Formats: sequence, structure tokens, C-alpha cells
Amino acid sequence: MKRRLMVPLFWRIFLLIWLAMAVTVVVSNLASRVLLDRERAAIERQLELRDLGLEVSAIQEARGRREAHRFLRAQGDELGLHLMMISAGDDNRLPSAIRSRMESGWYRQKPAIVDVGNGDRLIAWPKMHEEGWLEPRVFRFLEMGLAFILITLACWLIARFVSRPMRHMESTAQAIAGGNTELRVDEHIAARRDEVGQLATAFNAMTDQLCALLDRQKHLLRDISHDLRTPLARQRIAIELASEGGVEEELMASILRQNERLDTMTGQILTLYRVTEQGGSIAREPLRPVDLLNQVLRDSADYAEHHRVACKLDSMPESTGVTVLGDAGLLQRAFDNILQNALDYTPPGKNVHVALGLSAGWISLTIEDEGPGVAEDILEHLFEPFFRADKSRGGQGWGLGLAIAKDIILAHDGEITAHNSERGGLQVVARLPVFAAD
Repeated sequence: MKRRLMVPLFWRIFLLIWLAMAVTVVVSNLASRVLLDRERAAIERQLELRDLGLEVSAIQEARGRREAHRFLRAQGDELGLHLMMISAGDDNRLPSAIRSRMESGWYRQKPAIVDVGNGDRLIAWPKMHEEGWLEPRVFRFLEMGLAFILITLACWLIARFVSRPMRHMESTAQAIAGGNTELRVDEHIAARRDEVGQLATAFNAMTDQLCALLDRQKHLLRDISHDLRTPLARQRIAIELASEGGVEEELMASILRQNERLDTMTGQILTLYRVTEQGGSIAREPLRPVDLLNQVLRDSADYAEHHRVACKLDSMPESTGVTVLGDAGLLQRAFDNILQNALDYTPPGKNVHVALGLSAGWISLTIEDEGPGVAEDILEHLFEPFFRADKSRGGQGWGLGLAIAKDIILAHDGEITAHNSERGGLQVVARLPVFAAD
């Protein structure tokens, strides 16, 4: 593959700014030259100013200053010029703008000055309505304004040139993090021959590799789980047949329990895969969370009684008639996993507190145990698959229950959080958007 020439982003930004400055200087100087040439031409095209000055001097000596001034005004109206005859040290009669031009170091800004002898000078400059005369101060403001506009435009183009692909990559990364693994950075950005293009190419390659790894992981879990179910079912049948044949009952009961544990774990892995694969496209129907919760509590009653743990339900009356849109089996599994986690880590003689509440269009299920709690630094990891907390909450699970519950709740557009409660145990709160309420 032919290697393309790469232009680093540093040099692109440098050259753009440099060119902007250069264009500003060139354009402003060209504008200055054009405007001042016009201004100077308006004066220089007037012929015989010296002869006019000598004539004015003669009139002034013969008929007085008033007649000379009247003559100058008439000639000025005819020529479109301001004309003044001044003597040495009499510059104060000139307007301040003209004096500033006469004192300017740049010859092009000076009015026409004709020395007529005896210390007298004829000063000529165009009238304001002729030839676009500009004061130096006004001209400087225009020049600065033009430079400001060009530099601002260049900076805007540079900022857009740099930030636009970055914003695109940021939105793409957020969409991928939200579950849309099909998105990639646009090809026209990845094709750029600078650091931004290299970053986009590396981003796409990284995303492809991560998505491939995740797909292989999901397929591996699915395949292993499917492959395990058949031998587990056959083993279960063999165990039951063996137990009927007079094999030691306690040994067979232990083997059967281990078989059931493996079968439960396999079912949880398949559930996790199903929810992850389907995401928000699961089938939904109106359901009452209070009915699902009551069913979960009934199913867990024997287990709680066996572990000498009491479940205390506190339900708001207005939450009874609330319905949500979802899959009954999946939501029941999520509620059961959260409750089972609380029962597993609650010591005998303690309580599990279950609450159902309604607030601002959301119905929330709160399950709080009276166990040892969880260290603050690992709270955020509780919903990761196969994550196990410290030994104080060792339990007998595989770290799948809360992970499955989280995926199910998120697939139903809900939220789930965990934190330590005031009683010292773990409190898990699952919230679902309300579909309808009585």
C-alpha cells in the first residue's frame, strides 16, 4: 500500500495562522495604498497650484487678506478643494486633522503644501464629499477592524477544523458506550493525513477489536452454557436413578445439590446472554410491579424461613395500581436476584427490608439487608458479571445475580444503584418508568 504524505496538525495550525497574519498585512497595506493614492491623486491632479498661490499672494498684497480669502474660496469651490494661505507660525488656523497630517512621518498622508515665498504657504486638501478623504485616526481604525475580522475568521476556521472531528469522535464513543457497537468514526475523518486522522483510524481499529472480543466472549458463554445443559440434565437423571437403587441417600443429596447449582449457574449465564443480546428489543406488555414482587416474596418464603431471615414489605398505597411495560419473566428474575442477594448476606435473626414507592413518574423497588455491607471502593463493581465482594459477603453465588438484574433493569429503560444503608447493610434500588397509574 502506498504511504501517503502526512501533514502534522501542528504545522497545519501554524501555517493557517501565519497565512492569516500575512493576508491581513498584505490586504491592509493594499487598502492603504489604494485609498491614499486616491487621496493624493485628488490633490496632485490639480495643476498650477504654485501659480495659484503666487496669484493669491499678489492679491493679498494689492487688495488685502479678505480679498485673497474670498478668491481662495471661489477657486476652492471650482476645484473641489479646501485652500488656505498661511504665514510662518500661523498653523493654528488649520483644522487639527490637517495639522496631524502635515506632522505625519508618512508623506502620503500629508496635504499638498506649496511654498509661495515670503514665508507664505498654500495648503490644499480635498473636500469631504470628494474622493473618500480619510483621517489617519479613522483609517487606523478601519485597518485594525479589517485585521480583527480576518484573524477572527482564521481562528474560527482553525477551531472548527480541530474541534469538529473531535466532537464527532466524542459522540461516536458515547453512542458505542451506550450499546450501538455498529458505529464508527466517519471515513473522511479517518482519511485525514494528520494526527486527527491517525487518532480516528486507531479509534476505529480499537473499537473493532473490542467488539470482536465482546462478541467472542458472549458466544463463548452461550456455547458453554448450551453445551453444559445437556450433560447436566443427563447427570441429574442418572443421580435420581442411582438414588432409587439404594445408594447412600446423603451422598446422593449432596451430588444432586451440586448438580442443581451448576444448572442454576448455566441458566443465569443464558439469561445474561439473552438480555445482553436483545437489549431494548425485548417483548413488552403492561405489568404491575407489585404483583411481580409478591410472587417473588412467595417463592422466597421457604428459603428465608430456612435461613431464619424475615422479609418486611413496606409498599406505598399509590404504587399498587401502577403498571410498567416489560417482560414478566425477566423482571421477576431481576427482583428475585436482588432479593436473593439480600437473603444470602443477611445473618440469621435479622431482617430484609423491601419497599415499593412511587415518585415523579418512576416506581422504585428498594431492597435492604442487615448484612455486613460493602466497602465503598467496590460498590461500583457489584453489577459486573462474576464479580465477588470481599469475604464478609462471600456467599455461595457466582457474581451473576446483580449483573443480570442490572442488565434487565437497563433493558427496561430503568436505573439501578447500590449503596450502604444507615443500618450498615447493602441497599439496592431499582427504578422503572411508569406506564400507567390508577
